[in-house]
Amino acid sequence: MTLQRQDTTGAFHDLGPDRVLNLVEKELGIRCNNLFRTLNSYINRVFEIETEEGIRLVVKFYRPGRWSKKAILDEHKFLTQLAEQEIPVIAPLLFQDGETLAASEGLLYAIFPKCGGRSSDEFTDEEWLQLGRLIGRVHKVGETAKAKHRITMAPQQSTLSQLNYLLGSSCVTEELKPLLKSTVLRIIDTIEPLFTKTKMIRIHGDCHFSNVIHRPGESLHLIDFDDMAMGPPVQDVWMLLPGGADEAVVELDLFLEGYETFRPFDRRTLRLIEPLRAMRFIHYMAWCVHQVEADGLTRAIDGFGTHEYWQREIDDLVDQEIRIAEDRQPS
Repeated sequence: MTLQRQDTTGAFHDLGPDRVLNLVEKELGIRCNNLFRTLNSYINRVFEIETEEGIRLVVKFYRPGRWSKKAILDEHKFLTQLAEQEIPVIAPLLFQDGETLAASEGLLYAIFPKCGGRSSDEFTDEEWLQLGRLIGRVHKVGETAKAKHRITMAPQQSTLSQLNYLLGSSCVTEELKPLLKSTVLRIIDTIEPLFTKTKMIRIHGDCHFSNVIHRPGESLHLIDFDDMAMGPPVQDVWMLLPGGADEAVVELDLFLEGYETFRPFDRRTLRLIEPLRAMRFIHYMAWCVHQVEADGLTRAIDGFGTHEYWQREIDDLVDQEIRIAEDRQPS
């Protein structure tokens, strides 16, 4: 996620059926029927449409100011490379000019095939193996090139940037900013050495259960690469586990068995799980602030922005700091 302040345009909020359908017909050289359905999205504006042949498509308009054109193209390139290797992801369609991204009135948009499915919060043993194979294949492609316009998921880069963003926001209670700053800086100082020499590759970045879907008769699909980043491969592992690494030994072993069918996994990087969890807390705080600053409201948390909210967030960071310290103690 690229955090930057920019007002959204009226055109983004005024998107309607006529305009969207006309753009799709022009870019793909097809005819659409009258189906037009708005799909849920916290950040972008997303619509489901249908061609005259009955093929369902999803049109995605990216929120202005959230990602640069080059950052979006980094995502599209990754998805296209994965699809070329027959890895089950949803890659953007090519327009008539051979591109995957177009612009209209300053809005960037892309078109994807509709891919239905269901998510699950619990996997069978076979599905853990399958999931490991899927992520292993994704990472094997991810390490073949860099995403030059995406964040690098490291304490002194992404996390420090997010802290500075929070400290500059009026959404954060002023009297708690010094405590937030000192807490996060302590965590950064503690965990930064753990990332030394850690290999950074293109990863999904937001790999949790909701972004893995089941399709009848097909393998698991990985969706929603909006937050793809350069980062340690273990980032795409820990968010899937039902608890910490010591609480999900069976699931982790099955996952890594499947993963290493396609790519070696450095088990030393499992020590990054709790630091990455702390970084995720900070990332999510910044994401929530960005939601408010982008459109004046948040759809994520009741009571967001209150003194009590920020105190709880800081307390959670302190608890996570303790957990990181405990994990670093010799066994």
